[in-house]
Amino acid sequence: MSGTVSEKTIKTVSLRLMPVLFISYVLAYIDRINIGFAALRMNADLSISPYIFGFGAGVFFLSYFIFEIPSNLALAKFGARKWISRIMVSWGIISAAMAFVQGPTSFIIVRFLLGAAEAGFFPGVILYLTFWFPQQYRARIVAAFIVAVPVSLALGGPISTAILHMDGIAGLRGWQWLFILEGLPTALFGLVFLFVMPDRPRDATWLRADEREALQRAIDDEERAVAIAHGTSIRDALKDTRVLALSFIWFANTTANLGLAFFLPQILKGLGLTDIQTGITTSIPYVFGTLGILAFGYVSDKYNERRWTLCAALGLTAIGLLAAGLLTGSFLAVAVMAVAAIGIYGAKPPFWPLPTTFLTGSAAAAGIALINSIGNLGGFVGPYAIGWIKESTHSFEAGLYFLAGITLLAAALTPIVVNARFTSSQKSSPGLKRA
Repeated sequence: MSGTVSEKTIKTVSLRLMPVLFISYVLAYIDRINIGFAALRMNADLSISPYIFGFGAGVFFLSYFIFEIPSNLALAKFGARKWISRIMVSWGIISAAMAFVQGPTSFIIVRFLLGAAEAGFFPGVILYLTFWFPQQYRARIVAAFIVAVPVSLALGGPISTAILHMDGIAGLRGWQWLFILEGLPTALFGLVFLFVMPDRPRDATWLRADEREALQRAIDDEERAVAIAHGTSIRDALKDTRVLALSFIWFANTTANLGLAFFLPQILKGLGLTDIQTGITTSIPYVFGTLGILAFGYVSDKYNERRWTLCAALGLTAIGLLAAGLLTGSFLAVAVMAVAAIGIYGAKPPFWPLPTTFLTGSAAAAGIALINSIGNLGGFVGPYAIGWIKESTHSFEAGLYFLAGITLLAAALTPIVVNARFTSSQKSSPGLKRA
């Protein structure tokens, strides 16, 4: 097996790494969006208006933006195992501290600190995956990781709304228990990450020596080929038009994703549902989102095609959100939101293999972080815009049209800005073989 990597090795690596990464991201997303469920009780208790809630929910992403690139460069310097563990422990503690906010000001401050703590987690994991999986596997591997998002949203609804009914236990409100019980497990799991996750294939004692050597060589060869073709300059990566184009596309996808996620419980609550019914119904679109991730990830890798797969997913998102706006106030809106969720999450697997077709080393660390940090500004714009529009129009309809419009623009730009320059380095590298 010298010089080659078999699918058996890739399967072994996947079974060892992906469950831990999957659980980590489930916890991350539950901590990120549980504010939407807490709002069902917290907003009235703390006199938080829709406008303030949208601002506070989104300010997380402003601090995320500020600290994203430094965090990913620190990961490249100190190692993924230590740095991702640090991220998880700190954000878990701060997420639990949300239980003790006293009003709009402390609400906004703690959300800002939470974004600073979590900055670097997602791009750090995307970079970490490139240390382990050759290009030809990355859409499926990214899909296996990102499927944690709709799963966390599907699980988070019923769990979070159930915790809301813990009012009065130990003198705390249900929404306070929500933050505590969903924040502290993340901090504890961060310690698990520290002890079980190796940094690189050469550190994997559970692989045979020849498997470690072959996999590490294959990854090194791919990184070297990208470095020769495109260089490793951080400065060049940050001003590369391809990085900027991908940043906008990710921004549009994130705006739609989190603009919908933070307000979906309130949209559904407006249909006259109880808290428990709202939690269960909220999970429906995300079940379909899971199917979207798996389907688009499979197609993208099977046909080695990122461009049109990404464009189709973004277009599907726009159609679903437009229809949701037209059907606001009807239970049929849940069905078309499921269509939107298929597109929102289906866009992620073909998207994230693109940066590493022309970035490697420190350039990849900086470039991926920049794409994700600019993209995650959509996490501020989406909730802020929906909250402002809701307060101005007393309806979520126009907000859904806004999300549809920005996603449609990204879909239209994708065939133009994603071209052969992205995929020319995706040919199978020497040292890879099918088992």
